[in-house]
Amino acid sequence: MPQYFGKLPTTNQPWTTIGTVRSILHDDRDVWCYCGDTRLAISVLAPNLIRVRLAPNGEFTPHSSWSVALDDKEWPIVPFQFKETASTLEIETEKMRVSIQRNPCRIEFFDKNGRPFACDTEMSMGWRMGAVAAWKRIEADEHYYGFGERTGFLDKLSEVKTNWTVDALDYGSLTDEMYQAIPFFMALRQDEIPPSSRGGLGGVSYGLFFNTTFWSQFDIGAEKPGVLRMETRGGELDYYIIYGPEPAQILDTYTQLTGRMPLPPKWSIGYHQCRWSYESETVVRELANEFRQRNIPCDVIHLDIDYMRGYRVFTWSPKRFPDPAKLIGDLKQNGFKTVTIIDPGVKYEPEADYHVFDEGIKDDYFVRNADGQLFHGYVWPDKAVFPDFLRPDVQQWWGDLQKSLTDIGVAGIWNDMNEPALDDRPFGDPGNKIWFPLDAPQGNSNELTNHLEVHNLYGLSMAKACFQGLEKHRASERSFVLTRSGFAGIQRWSSVWMGDNQSLWEHLEMSLPMLCNMGLSGVQFVGCDIGGFAGNATAELFARWMQVGMLYPLMRGHSAMSTARHEPWVFGERVEKICREYINLRYQLLPYIYTLFWSAATTGAPILRPLLYHYPNDPKTYNLYDQVLLGPSLMAAPIYRPGIEHRAVYLPEGTWYDWWSGNRYEGPIHILAHAPLERMPLYVGGGAIIPMAPVMQYVDERPLDRLTLRIWPGTGEWTLYEDDGHTFAYKTGAWATTTYRVYREGQQIIVEIGAREGQFSPPVRDAIVELVGIGEQHFQDDGTAKHFTF
Repeated sequence: MPQYFGKLPTTNQPWTTIGTVRSILHDDRDVWCYCGDTRLAISVLAPNLIRVRLAPNGEFTPHSSWSVALDDKEWPIVPFQFKETASTLEIETEKMRVSIQRNPCRIEFFDKNGRPFACDTEMSMGWRMGAVAAWKRIEADEHYYGFGERTGFLDKLSEVKTNWTVDALDYGSLTDEMYQAIPFFMALRQDEIPPSSRGGLGGVSYGLFFNTTFWSQFDIGAEKPGVLRMETRGGELDYYIIYGPEPAQILDTYTQLTGRMPLPPKWSIGYHQCRWSYESETVVRELANEFRQRNIPCDVIHLDIDYMRGYRVFTWSPKRFPDPAKLIGDLKQNGFKTVTIIDPGVKYEPEADYHVFDEGIKDDYFVRNADGQLFHGYVWPDKAVFPDFLRPDVQQWWGDLQKSLTDIGVAGIWNDMNEPALDDRPFGDPGNKIWFPLDAPQGNSNELTNHLEVHNLYGLSMAKACFQGLEKHRASERSFVLTRSGFAGIQRWSSVWMGDNQSLWEHLEMSLPMLCNMGLSGVQFVGCDIGGFAGNATAELFARWMQVGMLYPLMRGHSAMSTARHEPWVFGERVEKICREYINLRYQLLPYIYTLFWSAATTGAPILRPLLYHYPNDPKTYNLYDQVLLGPSLMAAPIYRPGIEHRAVYLPEGTWYDWWSGNRYEGPIHILAHAPLERMPLYVGGGAIIPMAPVMQYVDERPLDRLTLRIWPGTGEWTLYEDDGHTFAYKTGAWATTTYRVYREGQQIIVEIGAREGQFSPPVRDAIVELVGIGEQHFQDDGTAKHFTF
């Protein structure tokens, strides 16, 4: 373990637990329980959303300006029934019931069928010096997902998960703390009642958001089987319970609580190419030309830290990038967007006319120690100081600094090293990773706190400042934001990648549950470095990773300095052809994937999904981490081991078709899939409707002049979302949706195309209805309703 500057408070004192409920008050939203000097509040925010707060000293912390959760007052009042008995207090909504035992005080939750979930154990709630905790019962055969960015398998039962952002360089399968800290999980179990006598009842699922920015931790039955402990080093217990009964409803409510992602520019869901570093304008131009000459689609080139002058943020190297505006303009003409990296560390450079440092010092924007001295650490520019992003004035200043980049055409910002990551001596010298001093003051004077409370918010606050600056200075265009560190609600401000992975088969395998659990934590625009960041990928590993990367919501290749190059063509003709085919497939699927992004922005639904998301009543999906769904219709079973050309695939209930061969299967069934290096097993559910575009070398290379509707026999429906892909006009109605349906009618299969809705009008285009394995029909897609019979 690295040695850190500043120690988290800890104690071995015994827990003081909550006592008897002695009196109560309630109104149309809250029930307050008074237990001596301690106060417990139960707030009904939605029919399936309950907030629980415990103040050991009887005083609740007011809602802060930097809280990631929606203020209680923002939720509409919902009706609930309240009744008292001699032993309990009962709260009942149309979705769930809360029972509060009086002596000792204990909270239990039930669905409308009386099935318990998230119930306190005998220990219930307690506190001791510097910490507060709650203990929940783990029900029989309950499984746990989410927890933000995590290594290992999908289900986190019997593990400990700590929420504290750190630089997780060289992380492995057992790493705990990582770049992101998201104290949210969902639990899922199948009902004990046999399906034959269940009477339509499905499983039980709930979500829990631990609303604390302090260091916190979940112990999911590791220390004591059957008991989930959640602890925070803050002085108040605050958590939300979200009843499902299925994952989709949980995420819908959770993202109402913590925010939803904005609709990104369409180009940002194309392929991104990155390396630490493409070190000069010449190298970048050569890279762009290679993509176009080889007909490998690419939309984005990222510039890592070596584009700067001595790693000073918001500068350019005058030797290696002498005319960045011309470079970026030329790239744009060739269909490329440019994204530049920015770190939070500002070079400590008095009297050197470095405007970022000078302005920050002048207006006192940098974090100081408790004694008032300027705090510094060491990062890429050596000695550096760090903005206090918790302050709105600092956020505005930092956001306005983006203007120097956007004015010359930069279309997106990549925020790195913002856990924050820093050392106690210059990089390259043997040293220790440190944090800011935990007692360092942060925030406005009227809402002053310290780093202990808001450490986990540093990356999120930086991403927020960046997002708002880009929104201001690229007011007519959607921008792309990427961050390494974040907290719950980061989806409002940024996409996220999983940090510095390695060119290992294990990291390729691990990327699937990592990204799925991020999606189940409300963060949908996510990806991993294709090929691995550190180390050298083999040709086989890179080909398999590119196949998997086609499924990532953020599809970015990236590699580190001193490693071999990882562009699609460096591994030889065979691998180049594989990369081209799967990047082409990504671009063909963009109408489908862009609609998934719209769904994520409006409902919180993940883009990349574990099977349990759509099959929560099938226990066989609960531990299935190496098969994933891209949206509801397309399932992949990737290869993630060298030399493997066959693998077992589980097809859940329903009809399934092999994407490549058209072979039909009736689930639930296990099959053996053949997967030579050129093929990643892909399957489509019966009744699936997947709109596809022609291959383009970049998004909007030309108008979408042809649309193919690939439809598989069965019963299904799909709504295609369209807008211009790059402006904010969709917010004022310039969008369009078209609903497609397929169903059987006797011996015939009917395809219906509804009339287009909305104010956006794509140009009239050629379209094909392809009923896979049966036939196809051509038509002019002019937005009017259509009807086809096969």
